[in-house]
Amino acid sequence: MREQARAREPRTELDARYSSPGATATPWAEAAARLEESEIFWLTTVRPDGRPHVTPLLAVWADGALHFATGPTERKGLNLAANPHVVLTTGTNGYGGGLDVVVEGEAVRVADEERLAGLAAAWEGKYGPDWRFGVRDGAFDSTSAAAAPPPTEEDAGAGRALVFEVAPRTVFGFGRGAEFSQTRWRFGADGR
Repeated sequence: MREQARAREPRTELDARYSSPGATATPWAEAAARLEESEIFWLTTVRPDGRPHVTPLLAVWADGALHFATGPTERKGLNLAANPHVVLTTGTNGYGGGLDVVVEGEAVRVADEERLAGLAAAWEGKYGPDWRFGVRDGAFDSTSAAAAPPPTEEDAGAGRALVFEVAPRTVFGFGRGAEFSQTRWRFGADGR
């Protein structure tokens, strides 16, 4: 079913209530390009007590989904172990123009080492050699990544980064500039 959802184009809707008169819906291809090109994303997870947790991170758009990595003992990793529902946000930090994109979905762990090797290559291709990951035991091995913190004795899992895939259920696009627009893309039967 996930493969079918990726293969289909999303349903696209302009919300005229939050758009300039005469605005049109942003094409999905434009939002997908933003997801592919953006370097920084904000991940929102839910703590076990229900409070939200937001943190910036790097992500790669591949095969119709966003992918990110986290250590299993990091706050976001602990949150995902209890609740896989997430929101990933990226955009422009200025008022005068741009497109902000908000992706809602479920974070599913990627443990297949062949897929992880492809994603590791995508990370390095996007972010450069400081973000070169190995693959070991169904996770990224970040001990060789120059940007990763060095392992410490207190953290036996240091260097291990779990990789998660978020196939979009619903995506919102907020266009700014000469016209303001709010577009919603729904994927599959359960997109809200």
